[in-house]
Amino acid sequence: MSEKRLLRVEDLWAFGRPGNPATSPKLPYAIVPVTTFDMEEDKAASRLYRLDPNGSSTVLTGEGLKSSQPAISPCGTKLAFVREDDSKTAQLAILPLDGGEAEILTKTPLGVTSPRWFPDGKRIAFISAVYQDAPTLEKSAELKEKKKEDKVKAYVTEDCIARFWDSWITDKKRNHLFVLDLDTKKITDLTPDYFGHMDLDGPEGSFDIAPDGSEIAIAADSSKPPYRDLRQDIFLVSTAGGPMRCLTESNQGNDWRPRYSPDGKTIAYGHQEIPKFYADRVRVVLYNRESQTHTVLTEAWDRSAASWEYTPDGEGLVFSTEDKGSSALFRLGLEPGTPDQVFRGGHLHAFSFAAEGGVLCTWDSIQNPPEVVHIDWNGKKTQRSRFNQKLADELQWGEVRDLYTKGSRDEDVQYFEVLPPNFDPKKKWPLLLAVHGGPHGIFGDAFHFRWNLQAFAAMGYVVASPNFHGSTSFGQDYADSIQGGWGDMPYKDCMAVTEAMVDTGYIDDKRMAAAGGSYGGYMMAWMASQTDRFACLINHAGVSNLMSEYACDIFYGWERSLAGQPWDGIENIDAMNPVRHAEGFKTPMLVVHGELDYRVPVTQGLEIYHMYKAKGLPSRLVVFPDENHWILKPQNSRLWYQEFENWLNRWCAS
Repeated sequence: MSEKRLLRVEDLWAFGRPGNPATSPKLPYAIVPVTTFDMEEDKAASRLYRLDPNGSSTVLTGEGLKSSQPAISPCGTKLAFVREDDSKTAQLAILPLDGGEAEILTKTPLGVTSPRWFPDGKRIAFISAVYQDAPTLEKSAELKEKKKEDKVKAYVTEDCIARFWDSWITDKKRNHLFVLDLDTKKITDLTPDYFGHMDLDGPEGSFDIAPDGSEIAIAADSSKPPYRDLRQDIFLVSTAGGPMRCLTESNQGNDWRPRYSPDGKTIAYGHQEIPKFYADRVRVVLYNRESQTHTVLTEAWDRSAASWEYTPDGEGLVFSTEDKGSSALFRLGLEPGTPDQVFRGGHLHAFSFAAEGGVLCTWDSIQNPPEVVHIDWNGKKTQRSRFNQKLADELQWGEVRDLYTKGSRDEDVQYFEVLPPNFDPKKKWPLLLAVHGGPHGIFGDAFHFRWNLQAFAAMGYVVASPNFHGSTSFGQDYADSIQGGWGDMPYKDCMAVTEAMVDTGYIDDKRMAAAGGSYGGYMMAWMASQTDRFACLINHAGVSNLMSEYACDIFYGWERSLAGQPWDGIENIDAMNPVRHAEGFKTPMLVVHGELDYRVPVTQGLEIYHMYKAKGLPSRLVVFPDENHWILKPQNSRLWYQEFENWLNRWCAS
């Protein structure tokens, strides 16, 4: 047997990335989309695989044109999915599962997403965009061609949102809900008068079809121009046509992901109460269609539900959640109460019900690249796929520890420690403190491809990733505790974890580094202003100036996050603004940014880099002109990891 080797960045891009499996009670197998990458070609490919219960897999779609989002027909004989056409536009396609060629059914100008079968198997609903100024598929196709020829490319708007992540959205593309009749091939727009933003992060999973096919429930933005405060609500749409009817108008928070019960009597959906606060706890609500009443099922449960589905028998709900840095699966009846845990550990993606009972889902952890697993109702997890097993078996993996220390408010702060594969506790090791973004998120027990803790450990560093106050999965008070104090408790927690690592005795406190992206990058800038405890810092896509961050794409809720606005409470913003404390900058900093990043504009990186240079401090700038908030291309990622490791070794070498 050959000797195992250390993980390299090339391995991260050699791993396949399985998506959510599609299942049917009529079939023993699942259909799984898998995305793979070619580093030398710098390209991605997505294909669909049949995954059998014994773990064997068979590819169903060809190379070249990406295939994704599989949906099995109610009779179990056909597969609807999204496939690129020759122009690389995503279209609705169908494939007979008993053999035959795939057929593309649409020719939409702006692409298709989220195919969903009607219960009778005769129609498929899907989402496609049209231009507000040309609100049919035909007119949008014409306008698209005119835009290609137009020499003027100016962006003009009066809306509050002009850009989103890495795209300008002033062209007023708007998602609509369509239905395709498989017999006549007629496509009907069920929402011709809707021109909201639906869901800017993507409408996948946003709607469900009533068991009798008469109605669709859909989550969509209910705000009006200029869209100052986006808000998701649940709407009902008759499949016979007619206006959309809002179910959740009285709630000022977000409502989303409606799901009909198998008998059609109720709709389950997710509900937040605090406006403009993405980390508010998501409660599961049951809407009774006959009595038109809403009942919150999980009010007493201090966790945030996700991916809820009715059980096949309709007697309860199954959903996932984040819990103390890991994922968990829960079951709940149809009355208010505390859900029962089925499984906990690692990172669960969206699930589907398995024909043999339990669920199928993609699962990963810090120590395990993603695979499809089966989880039964007793919580037993069994690996089903082997997409990545061969490569994983060739590699050395560092030990992962789930630890706690005391932090702000004298409360426990959880963190993961990842040890180098060749770790010897008798030696002194350099430390890398990895700080997550958000700030309301987690560095969870997940195989993160962009910030891979095992890859950092393979560089020869002990890695610690704190889930500081403000992180999700530890209850609402913990997540909400940092409002108005971005640089307060999270900073103290990060330093407490650092000192806990020093206290182990195997950390060389002269060779410690910290790195973070997005809010984690903000924390790097804040640390630079507050301490010289670290030998170097790595700031990826970080906010360095809270005032100029108003150039970002989304600024909703900032008055709550920062405890002020530039015109009201600016002293609170200044108190937590890194560049207002630039006199403390001393620690060498690597600044990395994507030029297409509209969430944290590239000027944020340039500002702190130039301040460092003006002060004569060691700093290095890496800007990717073709990347956004994340580094998503294989060869760019290779350079990112190289620059990351070189900067660490430059300042933390023994």
